[in-house]
Amino acid sequence: MLHRRMTAVTAVAIAAALGVTATAGAVDYPPPKEPKGATGKPKGPFRTLRVCKTGHSCFPRIQDAVNEARAGDTVKVDNGTWKEAVRIIGAKKRYLKLVGNNKNPNKVVLEGSGKKANGVLVNGADKVTISGFRAQHYRSNGFFVTNASDYKMTRLVAWLGGVYGIYAFNTKGGEISNSEAAWHNDAGFYIGQTPPQSRPKRSIVKNVTSYGNVIGFSGTNMKYVTIQDSKFYNNGTGIVPNALDSEKYAPPEQNVITRNEVFWNNFNYYKGSPFKKEKTKTGGVPYPVGIGILLFGGRNNQVTGNKVYGNYLVGVGALQQFLLQKYVDAKDLIGNEVQGNDFGLGGADRNGRDISYDGNGSGNCWGPNTGVQTMFPEDGSTMPACPFTGANAFNADAQKAAVDWALDATHEAAWIKYPHVAKPGITPLETYTGGVK
Repeated sequence: MLHRRMTAVTAVAIAAALGVTATAGAVDYPPPKEPKGATGKPKGPFRTLRVCKTGHSCFPRIQDAVNEARAGDTVKVDNGTWKEAVRIIGAKKRYLKLVGNNKNPNKVVLEGSGKKANGVLVNGADKVTISGFRAQHYRSNGFFVTNASDYKMTRLVAWLGGVYGIYAFNTKGGEISNSEAAWHNDAGFYIGQTPPQSRPKRSIVKNVTSYGNVIGFSGTNMKYVTIQDSKFYNNGTGIVPNALDSEKYAPPEQNVITRNEVFWNNFNYYKGSPFKKEKTKTGGVPYPVGIGILLFGGRNNQVTGNKVYGNYLVGVGALQQFLLQKYVDAKDLIGNEVQGNDFGLGGADRNGRDISYDGNGSGNCWGPNTGVQTMFPEDGSTMPACPFTGANAFNADAQKAAVDWALDATHEAAWIKYPHVAKPGITPLETYTGGVK
């Protein structure tokens, strides 16, 4: 087997190349704790604490108002630029609502100036709502919720951040909606390390837009997440649920990716980008460029009803996570379904390869899908139609080819390029030419 011949260093390098991050913990983040739920719904009476730059009946800083707030209160922030890193910490801040301008989030700007870590950090406070803000130029993340349940992040813009735009880690249940994330040196959106649950709380990601990032949406060991009705385009890679040893609870399971538009994810940021390109611990091994959706390990995930087109490498792919050392039982693909998707816009905007699968695991099925013109391997021998049970037909050559695609030094050698259709207001991005600040 291929993975038995690899050294540990090579394994880590290829894992990075396949589009999974080393770990979110590369920055000084709070340690993960079990999200236990709120200590009870607050009874009130609830207050609205206003934050403004002028006047005598408001707080001059967002953090001042948050510090004063009790569970269930609302902190309302006026339009303007706020050079802060807001922290909402502990059960005493549960049910807090932090509200900017829901009609135009770009008018309430959280400015990190490349020095502050997170625009808003929520740690251990359940049922917190954040809405109506733009966070930009933070070293780590725009909006970050950890060790909490039932969060809501909506009507947000995350712009030009250091790691992730909108990020939930070690959480149970939540919503990310009506938001935009662009120009991050990792993922625009990220949900990771979901604790296993006997009665799962689903996390819903809907009506979001992600572009100009290394990855549009990344999910290491994420579970019970539905990503729907959203657009992922002009990223290096569109959507990547993945298994990784560096976070708990591998692999990704019971996720649904549905009714999204995933297109033109061919941004070769190695030729230039507005963000600082981070090196991996192995010295800068590249992520793949040109993939719409990639399942890198995982169980019982569904990819259905999406429009996938104009991705030069692969539209939807699946690959065994053969590099796992700690969670070796989680490496195989089991029970994943890719069906009901529309590929290539009826031939008007084709993917380089519509579907690709190394045949690892069992119970994985493909189709029926519409618009499929190219498969890898070309004979489709690894891709039985749904429903399907039993062992899949592993193809070692297909797996090796997928690894070679990722390790390509040019990031483009395996591309198959077709013309794009015109889209009002959106220009295909392959090479960054400047202008983003």
